[in-house]
Amino acid sequence: MNDELTEVLAWLQGHPLTYTLAALAGLVLTAWLANWVTRHILLRGLRRLVSATALAKSPELTPLGVIGRLANVVPALVLAIGVRLVPGLPAAVATVVENVASAFIVLTVALALSGTLNLVNALYQRRPDAHLRPIKGYIQVVKIAVYVIAAILVVASLVDRSPLILLSGLGAMAAVLLLIFQDTLLSLVASVQLSSNDMVRVGDWIEMPQLNADGDVIDIALHTVKVQNWDKTITNIPTKRLISDSFRNWRGMREAGGRRIKRSLFLDQQSIRFLTDEERHRLDRFALLDGYLPAKEAELEAWNASLPGGERDIVNRRRVTNIGTFRAYVDRYLRKHPGIHQQMTLMVRQLAPTSDGLPLELYCFTNTTAWVAYEGIQSDIFDHLLAILPEFGLRVFQHPSGADMRALGEHLPALSGVPAPPVL
Repeated sequence: MNDELTEVLAWLQGHPLTYTLAALAGLVLTAWLANWVTRHILLRGLRRLVSATALAKSPELTPLGVIGRLANVVPALVLAIGVRLVPGLPAAVATVVENVASAFIVLTVALALSGTLNLVNALYQRRPDAHLRPIKGYIQVVKIAVYVIAAILVVASLVDRSPLILLSGLGAMAAVLLLIFQDTLLSLVASVQLSSNDMVRVGDWIEMPQLNADGDVIDIALHTVKVQNWDKTITNIPTKRLISDSFRNWRGMREAGGRRIKRSLFLDQQSIRFLTDEERHRLDRFALLDGYLPAKEAELEAWNASLPGGERDIVNRRRVTNIGTFRAYVDRYLRKHPGIHQQMTLMVRQLAPTSDGLPLELYCFTNTTAWVAYEGIQSDIFDHLLAILPEFGLRVFQHPSGADMRALGEHLPALSGVPAPPVL
């Protein structure tokens, strides 16, 4: 056997080109065999091991992707080391192969590190408090640093020069690099400020009208913050805009457990008047006004009794009004309503009169922050108040509509004695 190998080697040495091609074929075969062993033995064993654990239910948390990338390093190492052992191969060709293999190894390791960072972020997201301090922006910064270093090493490997030579030339390019990466640097600073000041979390409802954003934050990255609007569209907000521009975060409302109702009823000011004795007796039927009217009348009688005799004319006396009674009714109605938060601010107040009537504003909070439930409670309250208004002799102000104009047109001829025109 040894004699045969000696004869084969002697024959190959007598044919240099054949010897070189045979050595190259052996090197390629060795690299392929190393790749096959790594993937079909090592990776298969790891897959079986992972499938037997709880990680099999979460593919994004398994390290198989990272290991699969690192497996590509093995054949590249075989080529980089073995190419120098090929006899008769020109030095320039060996150098090119070695440099390309080295560059491939650097790139593969960089991609593996990127996958590892993704794995770290995925593991962190499983923490219950991950939405309070997202690290995705920092992960992206580290990725950028990894890719920049990998790019320098790849270029240094391909040109067969020391990376220090390339780094020494970066000093002169600092201004250019700052110009290129200015958005990244600004976004990094903004991400740090957002995180340290706890300004935005994943799941927060934010409102930014200048960018047409109104919805829940679904992702916080280095350069952008994704907001899913209520119409299910997605708005991408540059991270730095959340620092330079103003926005509204509704997290405080959700944490407080109550959502504000601030809406007005515009009352026709011509319907406001003093209550007659008959109307006061009729309003005594309202359970919510139980005790209010007698107490109010006693207060007014005591006030009026203190007036001098000459000023006891009815125009000088204080009397109960329908709007004051209605305001007391609304206040008591809200304090008895099961959907109103009783530990938060609750008041019924008049605002300054306008050309559209007298605003009677309800200012209170519901005991839920759910959107649908909130709108239902608010609508039920105003449904009731609009329907009960006539009992107090009040009217809601409303601009004339087409029906009002037609009714007016039908009454004018009768008032003037001119027959109405025929209806076409």
